[in-house]
Amino acid sequence: METEDFYGAAYKGSKQFTQQQIQTANATGFTAAADDYAERGIDLNEELIRNKPATFFFRMKGDAMQDAGIFEGDILIVDRSLKIAPGKVIVAVLNGELLVRRYLQNFSSAFLIPENKRYKSINLGEFTDFTVWGVVTFVIHKM
Repeated sequence: METEDFYGAAYKGSKQFTQQQIQTANATGFTAAADDYAERGIDLNEELIRNKPATFFFRMKGDAMQDAGIFEGDILIVDRSLKIAPGKVIVAVLNGELLVRRYLQNFSSAFLIPENKRYKSINLGEFTDFTVWGVVTFVIHKM
């Protein structure tokens, strides 16, 4: 008769701990002086999302913004409630296509500027079908 062997951890622990229950992990056996001032865990929703109903996540496709530190596959956090302002990186809809570009405006016209020399700037005065989808607030980049 064949039996299947299952190997697991020998020590299962006596209690499940949360991050708040374990203040520090110190290999020396002495606690740090700053342990009395330990903060609670970091909540990325609190840190990265200002307006939850208006916030969306996009995955960057393409290399048009690589010189701004936004690379293919990065996650963009986009807030639709923010107003557009010159110098901001935005998600724009231009002739039905989504683009991530930096928005610049001068006295007479507005432009979508790529952060890659291989691409040309887009003069928005030449297009009638242009809308701002949202403003990029954060970029999550995998190391």
